[in-house]
This record gives sequence, structure tokens and C-alpha cells, in this order.
Amino acid sequence: MKRALGVSVYPDHSDTEKDKAYLKKASECGFSRIFMSMLEVTEGKEVVKEKFKSLIAFAKELGYETILDVAPNIFDELQISYDDLTFFYETGADGIRLDAGFDGNKEAKLTFNPFDLAIELNMSNDVAYLDNILTYEANVPFLYGCHNFYPQEGTALPYDFFERCSVRFKKHGIRTAAFINSQAGKIGPWDVNDGLPTLEMHRHLPVDIQTKHLFATGLIDDVIIGNAYASDEELELLGSLNRYQLEFAVEFKEDANKVEKEIILNEQHFRRGDITDQVVRSTEVRKKYKNEANPAHDNTEGFQVGDVVIGNDAFGKYKNELQIVLQPHSDDRKNKVGQITEKELLLLDFVKPWTKFRFKEK
Repeated sequence: MKRALGVSVYPDHSDTEKDKAYLKKASECGFSRIFMSMLEVTEGKEVVKEKFKSLIAFAKELGYETILDVAPNIFDELQISYDDLTFFYETGADGIRLDAGFDGNKEAKLTFNPFDLAIELNMSNDVAYLDNILTYEANVPFLYGCHNFYPQEGTALPYDFFERCSVRFKKHGIRTAAFINSQAGKIGPWDVNDGLPTLEMHRHLPVDIQTKHLFATGLIDDVIIGNAYASDEELELLGSLNRYQLEFAVEFKEDANKVEKEIILNEQHFRRGDITDQVVRSTEVRKKYKNEANPAHDNTEGFQVGDVVIGNDAFGKYKNELQIVLQPHSDDRKNKVGQITEKELLLLDFVKPWTKFRFKEK
């Protein structure tokens, strides 16, 4: 399944022209999905419809898919029935996210709405909610899953719980999404906004590391910035990200030589299938560079987790093999060429047997 980047907008808390400028910039950076909050309604039905319709029409011209976040009180306040989604279709939305669940049969029926609107479910519950809906023969291509975000510091999901919830959806081939937190964004749906991540461990991390982490799990198809507005730098950073394989940021040692930098930056790496606990081994490169000299340097200090090392001239057939250190050790037949940045060390857990990965210079 293709992976997408998304942004969030909050029309009841923001200026329409600022929203449009934000969407235009994000589109230029390769974003293609919008989470649009409709959790608060302060105006009449037709006024609300026209406001959202105008913004969604602008987004459609930029190629966005828009999912409206709706709560049960919105249906009551706007006198909309769950059995008739005409209102949402007329806004131009591509789907609605249900903030609350029903009996399973109702959700399944909603996926057969005549407008082909996607029905997005809350993924942040480790219960058989989805399984129940599927037993009622839901129209699966129109069923999405999306985690919650958590505005209050300390209240977002722990990783193990997130993983269990996500597996419930991913095993059925449901399109999945989760939120990351912009360090620049100040706008959200509520009066408390300590950031809007799905995972608590992400709250204060740079956006690119949050995104790399979610994609690396293999459980999330779409990564959405929860708060608005992300900075231009954050949007551009995510736009340049490799969505389909891990790409580590590496800081080079001063004495790293040309051959070592070529091995690290110019080659497609993958972890050997017969793994070891001590290092991640990328062994194909040693064959390509077997005739290239590699004098010893930075080889006498102990190696630490996240160090990138390459076999030097004293390492025989293993000369120019690349390794990422997983356990501290010493070996003067290896040169320390650089290190993966500290905040990216959490990504090492996702380098499995045969995992493909690349490097970029920080």
C-alpha cells in the first residue's frame, strides 16, 4: 500500500486564508491527505457547509484527500442522520472519521453509503472493534483506520499498546494512519495543546524521526501532522523523506575517507539474514570495494551503540564490510567512520533480517 503524508486543519480555530497557504505549501512538499476537524460547530448548518466546502474545494484542486473528523454531537446540532451522509458529501469530503463507535452493523452499513465516502475508525483501542464490524460484511475498501492524538502531556499511547492496536487493523489490510507532533504548531481542537502526537515518546522529537519511526513499524500507511501549523522547514524535511525504507542520518568522523563515505552514502544496504546481536552487517559492499585500500583510523576506542564502522585493511576478506554497532565492543580491525544521531537510535529496533536501509549525511 502506498504511503502518504498528511496535515491537519481546524477551520473553527483558524483563518481560512492561512489554512489555504498552509495547504499549498504542504502540497508542494508532497503532502496529499488532510485531517479536517469538525468537532465544534458554532454556526448554522448551511454556513458550516459552505465554509468547509470552500476549503475542501481548494484542497481538491491541490490533489488532497480530505477526511472530516466528526463527533456524535455534530450530528445532533446540525440535525444530520447517520443514515444519510448527504451533508458530508456536499462539503466535498472524501470520508468521515467516527469519533465514537456503534454496534458494528451500523459502521458496516455506513461503508455502503451511496457517495463512496470512506468511513474511518478510531484505532486507539485494543479491543475486537474492527473484527465485529467485519463480521457484518463491511465494504472493506471504504474502511480506514486512524489513531487518536493526545493534546495533554503524558497522555498519549505507549508503544506496546500502539503496536497491539495497529496490528488489529493491519492484519486485515485496512489502510492505517497515525499522528505526529509539529514542534512549531500551536493550533488544535481544544484549549489544551501540549502537542498532538499519537505516541507519547514522539511528543518532543523532531518530525522526521517521528515519521521514520511510524513508517519503520510497518503498521502505519499515512503519517499526519496533528497540530497546525507545521513550519516550512518541517514540511520540507518530511517531503524529502524516504517513505519506503529506513534512511539513517549519520555524523561522520573527521578522518572518514572517501572510500568509506562512498560505501555509506552511495550504496543500498541490507542486513544479512543470519543476524548477530552485536552488529547489523551489510556485507555485499565488501565485495564491490574489495580492491579499495582502507587504512586504519579511529579503531582503538571502544565502539558504542549506533556507531557505523567499516573493516580496515587488517580485516582480510572482511575489509570494507559495513556494520552498525548494536552492542559495545572493541576491534582494531574496524574503523569508526561515524555514528547514527542519538535521537534516531530507537530506529535500530526495526532493522530486521534482510531489512533494506540507507544513510544520509546529517
